[in-house]
Amino acid sequence: MRLNLESSSERIPEDWNLFMPRAYDRAITIFSPEGRLYQVEYALELVKRGAPIVGVSSKEGVVLAANETPISRLEDPKYFEKIFQLDEHIGAAIAGLSSDARVLISQSRVFCQSNRLLYDEPVDIEVLTRRIGDQAQVYTQHAGVRPFGVSMIIVGVDTTGSRVFLADPSGSYRGYKATAVGRKNEEANKLLEERYKPDLSMDEAISLAVAAVKIASDGEITSKNCKVAVIPYDTRAFRRLSESEVEKYLT
Repeated sequence: MRLNLESSSERIPEDWNLFMPRAYDRAITIFSPEGRLYQVEYALELVKRGAPIVGVSSKEGVVLAANETPISRLEDPKYFEKIFQLDEHIGAAIAGLSSDARVLISQSRVFCQSNRLLYDEPVDIEVLTRRIGDQAQVYTQHAGVRPFGVSMIIVGVDTTGSRVFLADPSGSYRGYKATAVGRKNEEANKLLEERYKPDLSMDEAISLAVAAVKIASDGEITSKNCKVAVIPYDTRAFRRLSESEVEKYLT
């Protein structure tokens, strides 16, 4: 049986290449003509759809707040964590894929303990954040992999004072006085810009963080789904607030 190549070629439209996926939209190692990495931007878009998280620094310490509303009523809430302790003086909140975050959190905890064993002192917040950023950046320049689909707000107290950093899927990180990530982050960040003051007390910082989570959340916010963790400047010890403590700031 002979194939009629001429008749088959006539059925292929002249603009067939317009329907083919572009290489820079499929491969992570190829820049687009505009100088963009689309796979990284897709990961950033995933983060914007995540549950809202907030980090606030003050002269008395740092605060993490997050909306930890389970997807289903049948889900065990303790498996929908957004706030994690990395070391005695460091905490982190995640927005995006929790599976990707789990890997970065595990590596961060190992790095914190290795620093204590090697130098006999707690790791600096920026050093740890740079390590997380370096790990994320590697996954933006190799074929056959994809970027980490998670952004992390890393907070803590070290020798330089109260620190708040944000690391994203591109591998970049920046320091902030206060920042919000996840759904409706524009509204939450606008609230932070309007109300943040350098001389905030710890109570004021907690109230501000809770208010930012509340404005960025779609459903009802209660002490059961709004989780808060603090690291006071004097103790430098990570602590989660109880539901009764959070309720005070919600009202």
